[in-house]
Amino acid sequence: MQYNRLNNLLGWLCFVIAAVTYTLTLEPSVSFWDCGEFISCAYRLQVSHQPGYPLFAMIEKAFSLLSLGNKAKVPFYTNFGTAMTSSATVMFLFWTITALAKRLTAKTNDVAAGPRTILIMGAGLVGALAFAFSDTFWFSAVETIVWSTSTLCTAVVFWGILKWDAHSDEPGADRWIVFIAYVMGLSIGIHLLNLVTIPAIALVYFLRRGKVIDGKNTIIAILGGVGILLFVQFGIIQYTVKFAAYFDLFFVNSLKMGFGTGAFVFFVILIGSIVYGILYTIRKNLPRYNLAFLCIAFIYLGYSSFAYIPIRATADPNLNNTDPNNAFSLLSYLNRDQYGDRPLVYGQYFDSKQKDLTAEEAADVRNSGSIVYRKGETQYEVANHKYSIPYERNTIMPRIYDQESDHPQFYKDWLHIADGQTANFADNVKFMFSWQIYQMYIRYFLWNYVGRYNDIDGQSNISGIDGNWTTGFFDNSKNLPKSVLESKSYTPLYGLPLIIGLLGAAYHIGRNRRYALVVALLFFFTGLAIILYVNQPPLQPRERDYSYVSSFYAFAIWIGLGVIALADLIRKAVKNPQISGLIATGVCLLAAPVLMASKEWKGHDRSTKWTPHDMAYNYLNSCAPNAILFTYGDNDTYSLWYDQEVEGIRPDVRIVNLSLLGTDWYIRGMKHKMNESEPLPITMPNEKFELGVRDVIYYDDKKIPGSVELKDVFDFITSDDPNAKVEYQSGETLNYLPTKNFKITVNAADVIKNNVVPAAQQDKIAPVMEWKYTSNYVTKDNLAMLDILAHNNWKRPVYFAVTVGSENLIGLQPYLYKEGFAYHLMPLKVDSAAKDQDKTNTLVMYNNVMNKLKWGNMKNARFLDHESTNMFYPVILSMFINLSQNLMAEGHADLASNLVHKYLDVMPDIYPDITIALRKNYLAQTLYDVHDAPSANKMMASIDAYVTDQLNYDYYVLENNKSGLNVQEIQYGVHLLESMASVTKQYHQTELSSKYEAQWRDYRAKFAGVIGQ
Repeated sequence: MQYNRLNNLLGWLCFVIAAVTYTLTLEPSVSFWDCGEFISCAYRLQVSHQPGYPLFAMIEKAFSLLSLGNKAKVPFYTNFGTAMTSSATVMFLFWTITALAKRLTAKTNDVAAGPRTILIMGAGLVGALAFAFSDTFWFSAVETIVWSTSTLCTAVVFWGILKWDAHSDEPGADRWIVFIAYVMGLSIGIHLLNLVTIPAIALVYFLRRGKVIDGKNTIIAILGGVGILLFVQFGIIQYTVKFAAYFDLFFVNSLKMGFGTGAFVFFVILIGSIVYGILYTIRKNLPRYNLAFLCIAFIYLGYSSFAYIPIRATADPNLNNTDPNNAFSLLSYLNRDQYGDRPLVYGQYFDSKQKDLTAEEAADVRNSGSIVYRKGETQYEVANHKYSIPYERNTIMPRIYDQESDHPQFYKDWLHIADGQTANFADNVKFMFSWQIYQMYIRYFLWNYVGRYNDIDGQSNISGIDGNWTTGFFDNSKNLPKSVLESKSYTPLYGLPLIIGLLGAAYHIGRNRRYALVVALLFFFTGLAIILYVNQPPLQPRERDYSYVSSFYAFAIWIGLGVIALADLIRKAVKNPQISGLIATGVCLLAAPVLMASKEWKGHDRSTKWTPHDMAYNYLNSCAPNAILFTYGDNDTYSLWYDQEVEGIRPDVRIVNLSLLGTDWYIRGMKHKMNESEPLPITMPNEKFELGVRDVIYYDDKKIPGSVELKDVFDFITSDDPNAKVEYQSGETLNYLPTKNFKITVNAADVIKNNVVPAAQQDKIAPVMEWKYTSNYVTKDNLAMLDILAHNNWKRPVYFAVTVGSENLIGLQPYLYKEGFAYHLMPLKVDSAAKDQDKTNTLVMYNNVMNKLKWGNMKNARFLDHESTNMFYPVILSMFINLSQNLMAEGHADLASNLVHKYLDVMPDIYPDITIALRKNYLAQTLYDVHDAPSANKMMASIDAYVTDQLNYDYYVLENNKSGLNVQEIQYGVHLLESMASVTKQYHQTELSSKYEAQWRDYRAKFAGVIGQ
């Protein structure tokens, strides 16, 4: 068969294999994290979070139309769209590998065309399919997320430069360069990661067109590629909009013209300049300059997808992140200003102190910062200045710089810095290599091509098994617990894909050093270079392996070339090139893609998982009609947006994300009607909370006796009266919070009229709600929340998602009652005997749990991801425990029995960690209380099997002086066995009690040195 035809057919075969795989394992509905937002924004053409993904939204909108009006099928088809782009990535990877393999085998004169073709095609199949079945890529391929589509852009441009390389001596070959530029421009509308391929592409161009190919010029070419990358990243993407913004500033503020006029003039000048440059270079016969102008033109053409952002922002959709409807807000949007800055080249240590400045010095620092503009009524206004107070101690390449939250303590623990000891540059470098590079990149790389213990977050765990990599070779000798060995995310690959890839890399370097350098550059810039540039702070919200998937893609090229290397070794013994090629292909197919598919399938089959959809449904349906629901994180917000915006589930509920409520644009959005939800009772006019106004209000105790009415506090901290402000050291005069003791006088008639409190509890309505504000400052999100609480007058029920952290509840816990997946704010007399987090509006919650909520098919799903097991399973278990115990306490034993049996019917018997076993012990007690000893004994036996298995592993670690001993697990486990012995004795389960007591005594003795006697 003709080579090109065979190459095309096998490339499409890779596409089909990948497409079938991803379709069979596709998540049927919305997924966790950003997917809910992306689906919502694609379906209704809305504006997602910074820096925007407009082309991705438009692509997924097209795939959503396949649902043919069935809204519940929209996420399946947007997920299917990602599966198709992922399959196309695998196909282009095949063609990339065969192109490099063809070049690599070109000098193999003793191999005939047929055997050589076997080697080339075998290399392509092994490398492409190994990547198709790799952990990180497969994970992203079955949900609506940008990473796989971004990797497709990487695959296309790298394949494109190899096509140019193969035809560069032919007339018109440079059209491939223009094609690459266009795809680069398009990729900006998907994700910026594709830009890091530019240095590798520049090197290919140099190797083909360079006059003198030597070490010095190669370095210059690579640096030139980096320069082009910086030009596109900053010159085209950012400074284009920045220049447009300042043109607009001049036209609006100085020439008194309408908003957008200056930006329009700038783009006319820009387009005219590019067109002139193209025509001029044609007339003057300057082909290289002409190519440069054409590339810039096509990058801009692709980048023009970002026109979607201000167009849709102007339409003011429900999801309108940053509201980038003018040049300056669009600039802020593209610059990701919402997420703050990180020092890269020079900056502070985490334990550095800011310099003490005089009022005059502080004012100078503030005024020397860059001006931040906001859109006013008729012109742009100065919102504030972007500045930072200098630090006393700084370093080059700061890696341990973050002073937020518990990050300083993490640095100390990770680097073993004692209290009172100062961090130094050696600590800085150590953290860069040990955490940023090893823990947050190399560990991920090894997951994909060596193997993985489980999918538990392992960012802070360098020596234990959770979240770590494994070959699997010695796991049987480690006495690993069943929670690992029987986990569907346990995927030992025996290091075989890595070995094949290293063999291919070594062979590539030995036979074709120049193009091996090209692949190495792609591998470096899509992996380690991102690590160095992003400069991640510790304790990320989730594992970040998806950010480096293009690096794993690059290594898959070497896995493919490993076939040629192995064939070369076999040929020394077999002497027959055709047989050696077939053997090498067969062995590598079995050792990489076949092995990876067999091990990874069970941990990637999401086809029966509905957890994200149903948990979002539960949050919404835990609320009374027309509720205000405060949420905080991604997983208690984005999937809720999907349920509302796409499927129209509970459109009456207003979702208020507290992490976004601290922005002026989000508060403005909350003042508008959204779906069937009326505007929130936010009374502040826009000018009282706009950008730069009341960003933070500090506490200044004025010793006010007693509690102060919340409306009065709110009026004071939002007053423009100079008497309500103080002058700070910086010279600014700002509002302040004079007291933390708040109260709301309760009008019982309003509470009863609006059904805030059940009829049976109306005698418990408190005349006054009093509480203490828990922070030393009021941020804009708290300010808006106080406005809502002060002026709602119980007209709309107020809820907080159960996953909102206590620091965001502003001290309201005594008045929060759980009704399912949300706490209801109820003005009842404080029950000092009850734990805040355990209080329930019992009968309402019982009805919700038994009749309204859904359970994500968790019991029968073939696979449950980390968020399902480690985030929501504990939430659900705690919910059942709290409610069952309160039902028993209130005399509803029959309802408690129904409830715990509901749990047994809908929930799987799993143990994400030891705390689940502790909680199930309480549920077993309820089963005993409702006289179901068989079910209670069965649950106790399950708990016992898990706990003893974990303790046996812990004892192995202790006995063999292994690192990673889990002291907390040991303490909990031994205590739990003691409790189980006591509980079973209390309920006359004598045999079980004796068994658990014996186990407790045994393990207490074994771990005496750890837990004491």
